[in-house]
Amino acid sequence: MKQPRAGKKYFFFDIDGTLTDDATHRIVPSARETLKQLRDNGHFTAIATGRAHYKAVAFTDSIDIHNLVCAGGGCLVVNDRIVDSVPLETDKAKTMLRHADEAGIGWILMLDDSDSVYMKDLKFLEQAGRRTELTTYHLDPDLDYEKMDAIYKIYLAVDEEDDRRYLWLKDLGSLRMGKGYRVFQYDKKKDGILRMMKYLGGDIRDVVVFGDADNDMVMFDPAWFSIAMGNGTEALKAKADYVTAANVDDGIMKACRHFGWI
Repeated sequence: MKQPRAGKKYFFFDIDGTLTDDATHRIVPSARETLKQLRDNGHFTAIATGRAHYKAVAFTDSIDIHNLVCAGGGCLVVNDRIVDSVPLETDKAKTMLRHADEAGIGWILMLDDSDSVYMKDLKFLEQAGRRTELTTYHLDPDLDYEKMDAIYKIYLAVDEEDDRRYLWLKDLGSLRMGKGYRVFQYDKKKDGILRMMKYLGGDIRDVVVFGDADNDMVMFDPAWFSIAMGNGTEALKAKADYVTAANVDDGIMKACRHFGWI
């Protein structure tokens, strides 16, 4: 069985279902204590999440974590400072918006690290309705994506039938947010971890990742050590180097004690 190397580790934790209890959406108490002990023992601790930075910090500030791979790997934060932020591929993003315009599909854009989104008309709201999460809408009839240097997210008012109809929807990574729309965003947590390690000057063989869901598979890489929670999916467990107890059964603490990190 694969074993982690001795010495300092660089830990990257998923949030939902890993650090937090799905029933309460709060961090498991033993996980909070483990994070503190890991830091006290000289290890690097970070969050790896698909959440945008402005959303993620609301959680990480409360648990004294100051390093993040967030926005699906697009944004890196070290000691509460953004050190790298990668938008969508510009050409692909603009091509997708051209396709959407040709098909009469409404869209809104995220252009910065906030809950603000921008639109040139009300088509997205008419087709998909308002987003269920806090959003500040900005209407600008003169908005021109062709002149933009960076687009961080695209929201398209496409339903499940559109998913099958328009092949160009597959040109960028996305996830469905309810029945009415898809969000296209940077989705490369593994690449985010690699960029973080390069920035820190650490050896990727000293990386340890914790996750529970299929969307964490992208960061379960043979180059480092991957730990699946006992409450995780069977597919993720099969890919893991080690399977610990469920998150609410002190899985993070038990794994860290097992390997002598705390």
